[in-house]
Formats: sequence, structure tokens, C-alpha cells
Amino acid sequence: MLWSEIRKGYPDQWLVVEALTAHTDGEKRILDELAVTETCPDGSAAMSRYRQLRRQYPDREFYFLHTARQTLDIVERHWLGIRGSNALHAA
Repeated sequence: MLWSEIRKGYPDQWLVVEALTAHTDGEKRILDELAVTETCPDGSAAMSRYRQLRRQYPDREFYFLHTARQTLDIVERHWLGIRGSNALHAA
């Protein structure tokens, strides 16, 4: 589904969506095809559900979004440095 189709089908709602196909153009993440995973009553619930799904399915690409956004402007962030339990082994 395209973002424009999702916006029409789910007006003024918080959603958790999965990117089925996506690509990167410079620093922008372009979501070509999306699937609605879940509707949520508010932004906190959407973020919470997003976190649960990311932990459960780390290889899949989830986002939480509100359909008031006309376009998706997603900037990729590349994390550098040591994270989590790896910091214990670095010393």
C-alpha cells in the first residue's frame, strides 16, 4: 500500500506500519510499499507497540506514524560507537 492510500483508509489515526519495500536516497529513507500493522489510540501507545514489535522482529522495518502527515520525510541516522553490553568488553 502507498502512504496516500493508507492516509485515505485511516484518517487522523496513529498507526504502526511495516515497510515491505524501501530504499535509501542519500540520507532519506523512502518507503515504497507499506502494510498497516496496528492502529493505536495515541502516540504513546503507537510508540510502545513499535518498540515491542522491534524487539520481537528485529529484522523487520517498523515505523509509528500519524496519518495527518501528508508526506513521509524520514531521515536515516547512523549510530557510531559502542552500544549496550559491548561496552563491558571494550575495556
